[in-house]
Amino acid sequence: MNAKSVFATQATAGNRLVATPGLSAANLPAGSRARAPRPFVSIHHKWVLHRKLAIRLGVALFCALALATAFQARGGIVLGIKGVSAVVSSGLALGGLGIEAIDISGQAITSEGLILTALGIDDHVSILSFNVDAARTRLLELPAVEEVTIRKIYPNRLAVGVVEKVPFARWRDGEAGYLIDVGGARLGLVDGGYTDLPLVIGAGAGDDALIMVRALDQFEMLRSGLVAISRVADRRWDLLYDTGLRVQLPEVGIRHALAKLQDYQNNHRLLDRDLSLIDLRVEGTLVVRLTPHNADAAS
Repeated sequence: MNAKSVFATQATAGNRLVATPGLSAANLPAGSRARAPRPFVSIHHKWVLHRKLAIRLGVALFCALALATAFQARGGIVLGIKGVSAVVSSGLALGGLGIEAIDISGQAITSEGLILTALGIDDHVSILSFNVDAARTRLLELPAVEEVTIRKIYPNRLAVGVVEKVPFARWRDGEAGYLIDVGGARLGLVDGGYTDLPLVIGAGAGDDALIMVRALDQFEMLRSGLVAISRVADRRWDLLYDTGLRVQLPEVGIRHALAKLQDYQNNHRLLDRDLSLIDLRVEGTLVVRLTPHNADAAS
């Protein structure tokens, strides 16, 4: 009896396979199990991992094609490249790839409304069609924005990181208040806050603030109780203190006048006296004015 018949007899008798000496794999009645081709296995794995995104894309493309077909049928006009792109983008948005959430970080001066407007997102913009470079360019045109990063987070989120310019001072012109940089450019409106920054007031004060603020930085004693630096006729400065005292500085020779004022403070505590005005506009001359109630008492 050959090996093939021995296998058949034993398989029939015990309904199971029994190892037989000399039996080779070529003589077995059942062939080896077929293996799926490797490309098919790879495609299957990708489908399992990404089927949700694939389904979304399929639905989105279907919506886009449906919209394009309807548009062409209604007008009888072949859409141009831009028109087709807009319709496809709208379809993708309707198919679940619209931008549904925007995470904004880093901004303090720039309002979220300005950032959203610059991003240029509406119901017809999809995450795929959103132009990151164009949006970044628009954001960098905002006054306070120094740097910006934009990341797409699929399927429907944006992450926007903003680095703003450092404000140098506050400038109040009439009722409006602004944060300004060292060149006097307006970075944004300010309503309270930033009280650690020097306040300059008056027309033209923002443009010339740098020189005056830097001059005062050399006279720390004069900054105690100082609430604002007022630009007068866009020619010279006054110092305004929390006691109501006003110090009038000359148009030229500001540093020399500030040095004299600090000497008066060191030697005579002039800024602490009951005065409403100190006039230093004329070189070599000190003019003071008592407060109204002090003047009445003196008379």
